[in-house]
Amino acid sequence: MKKIIIFLLVSSIAFAQNANRKYLSHSWKNNVLEIKTSDGFYLIKPYSDKIIETSFIPNGETFSPNSHAVIKTPEKRKGEFKKAENSLLLNTKDITVVINKSPFKITYSTKGKVLLSEKNGFIKKDSTEILQFNLDNSEILYGGGARALGMNRRGNRLKLYNRAHYGYETKAELMNFCIPIVMSSKLYAIHFDNAAIGYLDLDSKKDNTLAYETISGRKTYQVIIGDTWNELISNYTDLTGKQPLPARWTFGNFSSRFGYHSQEEVENTIRKFEESQIPVDAIILDLYWFGKTIKGTMGNLDWDKDNFPNPDKMIADLNAKGVKTILITEPFILTSSSKWQEAVDKKVLVTDKSGKPATWDFYFGNTSVVDIFKPEGKVWFWDIYKRLIHKSVGGMWGDLGEPEVFPSKVITAGGKADEVHNVYGHNWAKLVADGYKKDFPNQRPFILMRSGYSGSQRFGMIPWSGDVSRSWGGLQSQMEIAMQMGMQGMAYMHSDLGGFAGDYFDNELYLRWLQYGVFNPIFRPHAQEDVASEVAYKDIVTKEKAKKQVELRYQMLPYNYTLAFENNQKGTPLMRPLFFEEPSNEKLLNEKESYLWGNDFLIKPITKAGVTSTEVYFPKSSNWFDFYTNEKHFAGTTSTVAVEENHIPVFVRGGSFIPMIKTIQNTLKYSLNNFDLHFYFDETVLSSNGKVYNDDGTTPNNFEKGAFEILNFNSNIKNNVLTLKLNAKIGKNYQASDKTVTFYIHKIKAKRIFINGQEMIYKTFQEPLQISIDWKKGTTQELKIEYQNEK
Repeated sequence: MKKIIIFLLVSSIAFAQNANRKYLSHSWKNNVLEIKTSDGFYLIKPYSDKIIETSFIPNGETFSPNSHAVIKTPEKRKGEFKKAENSLLLNTKDITVVINKSPFKITYSTKGKVLLSEKNGFIKKDSTEILQFNLDNSEILYGGGARALGMNRRGNRLKLYNRAHYGYETKAELMNFCIPIVMSSKLYAIHFDNAAIGYLDLDSKKDNTLAYETISGRKTYQVIIGDTWNELISNYTDLTGKQPLPARWTFGNFSSRFGYHSQEEVENTIRKFEESQIPVDAIILDLYWFGKTIKGTMGNLDWDKDNFPNPDKMIADLNAKGVKTILITEPFILTSSSKWQEAVDKKVLVTDKSGKPATWDFYFGNTSVVDIFKPEGKVWFWDIYKRLIHKSVGGMWGDLGEPEVFPSKVITAGGKADEVHNVYGHNWAKLVADGYKKDFPNQRPFILMRSGYSGSQRFGMIPWSGDVSRSWGGLQSQMEIAMQMGMQGMAYMHSDLGGFAGDYFDNELYLRWLQYGVFNPIFRPHAQEDVASEVAYKDIVTKEKAKKQVELRYQMLPYNYTLAFENNQKGTPLMRPLFFEEPSNEKLLNEKESYLWGNDFLIKPITKAGVTSTEVYFPKSSNWFDFYTNEKHFAGTTSTVAVEENHIPVFVRGGSFIPMIKTIQNTLKYSLNNFDLHFYFDETVLSSNGKVYNDDGTTPNNFEKGAFEILNFNSNIKNNVLTLKLNAKIGKNYQASDKTVTFYIHKIKAKRIFINGQEMIYKTFQEPLQISIDWKKGTTQELKIEYQNEK
């Protein structure tokens, strides 16, 4: 320990902090270290063994404890304080903070390895405030929200101002989610806990400096560490909140476009899906539900009865078919809308400095915005949602929530526009989520939103990547955006499948985008109406090819719903970069063209036209099997694989269990009473496990209530015998049922088969080996297979 302390002290002196900052005194009480300096004071507080928060409060300011992001309560007695002649040490089990007194310096380390240190720390400029840190010259940096810049974002100065980028393709420096977090290849994150607009400078001057710059607010940041990427993200989402488990229908197919103009068009569209037997679980209505025209009607927030004469019947009829209705809403209330005067009279709008409703022009008309930071604004807005949900509307779409146009002159109950701009969408989602908890406690909300902030995942927000170009360039940026956002807690980031902006007509592009979408958090084709986005409206050849992708999406429901449960429990992203498998493999740290879907799938989207072959790297942790051909690819190798027209390259980890069902028309028909279980036999994997999480798919917090079952699968190989076991954990408030499980065991040459000790007589052993087991509830099932070695 002494050697580590000496090393850290030397490191601290080597990069001396602001020479004008002088240590004066310190105190240690209630698990908080307070350090007084010549220009202010620090508060350093452990949240856990792997999270420490540091705040600087300049002279003349008071500390604000309020955070939009953090919900974790600090764990008791996590810190251990020591002092030396020229230094102070604050230790948790995993983090060491060294405060060098003269020259003043703060350094963070783990296991004797320096993570980062304050460079100049806090600096006050004319109009901004800066927190500055030292980086080492080797680390790769991720974070900053949703952007298309390449996986490694080091070298960029990132503006923190949520803003849409219409029609972007392969580069988008600024988008709808600006999250003030930086994650390092050294397996730490630093989260700047302040909502005001500003910048994240990720060493743009190439002098090994990380800087957070803002107009005002808290000078607070958390340093978070993890031994693995999954643990790091779990710790961050412990701090800012875990995503609630979405309703099961969320993982089905959506019918969506900009937009459906009438009730007749909505009903005809779902009829098209039914006639073609294309699965569908929801239809999303864009702004025509409340107005005949794009401009001048925003803020009506009620049905246009000319074109939707009987919305209650329409919604009821759709619900009877298992199809949810989702409605777009915006926070903009136009002066020309039917609700303008009501909003003015009830004082629910943002204001100017005179206290009058602030108004300005933007694309849709002259407008103001609902002040969601004001109690009256929250109540008024939620009452609109409540009326719609009482009429059985199944989900809400919150659009333009950056807000898209939000002048600096605007004043809200939560602060000036630039102070709350980046948390408007975040608090809007909170408003809806809180409303559901209060008034619809037995319904999981669906909250589709285009903008948010650190921790927005805890409100159940389903984010999407904005108005992407309907082009190959637009598709090429989507993996990066989704993976980066998953690392930052927003695991349901997805794209408008097929692309949104423009009238580019390319069926190959459309199909490749849908093939990628199968292995995406959300499967939602959506576009401007120049070219149909819905599978049901495609030409007969394209429709049949696209239909197979929709069917595969539904077959994957048990696997995907289990991924969602893992995310809910641990914060683990659904889409994961390959460096999660090999964090020290420098070649993978920038990889954005392939990814892991959960733990067991390796996906290589095809993002260019006419591709007939592609190169795939197979992580060294496992052998991998082609999902479509069963061809084996060895761990740690790179292969050129043929690319088929009807699917993208998909591979399954050796030793994994993949639960699947037969295709259903929608999740109303979902059942695990009869399901398929694929096992990918690999002699090198001596033991493995898998599981399926199951509940009613609709009620919040089923796991916590004991209203669930977890089906567990285990494999073991010994002396040329593969043993597979099935057992279940059944919650105290869950009514389990008997099940029929059809095993598909890939790549095994069976000699003899035993089910629960009884030998089965097989005339031929086909590939894959298919065995059905009747699984009585409350029992353990065992399948043993004697096999031949591979030659």
